[in-house]
Amino acid sequence: MHPRITPPFRTLLLAVCTLVTTALAHDPPVERSPHPRGPHPERFTTDQPGRTLDLPDEEEMFTFVVFGDRTGGPDSGVAILREAVRETNLFEPDLVMTVGDLIQGYNTTEPWMRQMREYREAMNELLCPWFPVAGNHDIYWRGTNQPPQEHEHHYQEHFGPLWYAFDHKDCRFIVLYTDEPDPKTGERNFSNPNSQRMSPEQFAWLEKTLDEGRDRKHVFVFLHHPRWLGNNYGDDWNRVHALLAEPGNVRACFAGHIHHMRHDGVRDGIEYVALATVGGNQRATVPEAGYLHEYHVVTVRPDGFAMAAVPVGGVIDVRALTGKISVGTRILAQTEPSVNSTVLFNESGGADGRFVVYMTNPTDRPIEYALTPTSEDSRWSFKPDHTHGKLEPGQLEQVEFQARRIASPVDASMRTPRLDVDREYLGEQVRYTIPTRSIAIPVTATLDQPAVPEREFALSLEGSSDAILVPSDVIEFPEGPFTLETWFRPTKNSKRTGLLCKTESSAYGFFLSNGVPDFHVHLDGRYTIATNPSVVVEPGEWHHLAGVFDGREIRLYLDGRLIDRRTADGTRTRNALPLVIGGDVDGSGRMVSPFTGHVDGVRLSSTARYQGDAFEPARRLPTDEATVLLLNFDADHGAWVYDESPRASHPRIPTGLERIPAED
Repeated sequence: MHPRITPPFRTLLLAVCTLVTTALAHDPPVERSPHPRGPHPERFTTDQPGRTLDLPDEEEMFTFVVFGDRTGGPDSGVAILREAVRETNLFEPDLVMTVGDLIQGYNTTEPWMRQMREYREAMNELLCPWFPVAGNHDIYWRGTNQPPQEHEHHYQEHFGPLWYAFDHKDCRFIVLYTDEPDPKTGERNFSNPNSQRMSPEQFAWLEKTLDEGRDRKHVFVFLHHPRWLGNNYGDDWNRVHALLAEPGNVRACFAGHIHHMRHDGVRDGIEYVALATVGGNQRATVPEAGYLHEYHVVTVRPDGFAMAAVPVGGVIDVRALTGKISVGTRILAQTEPSVNSTVLFNESGGADGRFVVYMTNPTDRPIEYALTPTSEDSRWSFKPDHTHGKLEPGQLEQVEFQARRIASPVDASMRTPRLDVDREYLGEQVRYTIPTRSIAIPVTATLDQPAVPEREFALSLEGSSDAILVPSDVIEFPEGPFTLETWFRPTKNSKRTGLLCKTESSAYGFFLSNGVPDFHVHLDGRYTIATNPSVVVEPGEWHHLAGVFDGREIRLYLDGRLIDRRTADGTRTRNALPLVIGGDVDGSGRMVSPFTGHVDGVRLSSTARYQGDAFEPARRLPTDEATVLLLNFDADHGAWVYDESPRASHPRIPTGLERIPAED
């Protein structure tokens, strides 16, 4: 049994079917052919061998730009119009066309004049001529003492004729007027088909203008209302279309009014194009589908034309990007605010404390910033919930926040807070937006020590963005001997793989590239590397890896067996980067060169634990006074990994990292 179609849905279905039927009646889509070209040896010079390069044929071409509606937008819409003008000047087209609704209108003389001057002042900044089209907002009068022609006489005096045509480079541009009144009632109404009929006077003029332009290569038509859509526009456009199609050289009709882009196909060789807005009311329903502020750039060639929509604000002034701006924005993007936190997370699952953000401007231009503390865990709250500021060059500013979390169990939705940092570099004419930087807000956790489990658990790393980052300050230890060790099981080997790394032209770390383990220590400005290329760890088995520096040499042990030793002494080169568990670290503190597999028992010690050629590694690593960090991954503490060392630093674990039984 078929479902019953309700009247509103039936109306919508019929409208969709009508549109589909109309589209099928149109010509096939326009297909552009490659531009004419050839070897043209008389125009090509070189003294080098090589394949022949075709050159474009020398032919007449030009560009013009089409602006959509300005009407209906907020006062800031004028700023959008000015931005579009500034960007258009970067293209330097031959001319700019509009498609009507230049001003808000719907008013009396005095506000109409003010809005007209505002629009003209913005448009007169164009380097090229511009040509207006009248829209309903430009013509309709609202208020007392309405003259018979409403604002037509104002428009003609200050913008131009209601309909006209001009020629440029063997092309004809025709401007039509789509807000003539109903000849019987005098009503102007774009929703009434009787008010959407071309007058005999304009029709006769159009017929004459088309006939006189038969010898032009291309004819382009501009109007405000896209009457070809029918519905409230009625069917008068059918006879206008027939008139346009008769000469055979009308290529396109451009209109506005509807405030979004649409291309209504090709009919008898004529493309029908509606533009969105340049400062007009814009709800941005689906920007990628044409609901946005934009303008069309049209390139005309002897055999046709091409067009593209450019979002307002999407054009970069090449000459404006000086070295000063390039360096300044890069420095700002690379400068991360520092955060000092006293936020404490207690055994009850609650948290409280303050954190201070230190904002600085390292550039030679002012910057503006916005700071927003947030968390995917809704039990966190912050005061203030955001703040804004401006910094002059070299200025430092401290911003204080309070953070609280409602006491509740550590569950699957537990998340720690972060700070979103947005900044803008203020150039002389343009603001340059720096990508948002998210910074973890340090939270010190007080955790209950877990019981030793009946079976070992390990960290499972998938090799993409999975890793634990242990902050540098919590694992700092005095100059001298140290030991880094872990249990690990790779599930695959990769070309460049970090395992436990704090290495960035400094510090220390394990690599497992192509399954070959090595131990890096940076002493007195250079790396000493212990490795044995003949030792390859195959995926699937658990292994213990230990790197030892005793002040005289570094040693690398695999499963308690010495596989390499290198003479080494000097001062360890420090850095402020985190120790990455499951990869290498880059200069910005991010994980790179990920490890795929399982990691257990990560221990860093401020002593040389192993000597000689062999030892028996403990499957569960214990703690003592020399232990700087010890992670056994045995208990689920939500956002943290329990650190069994005396420092109890409890590093954060990223969302999604899993623990698995080590024997699995």
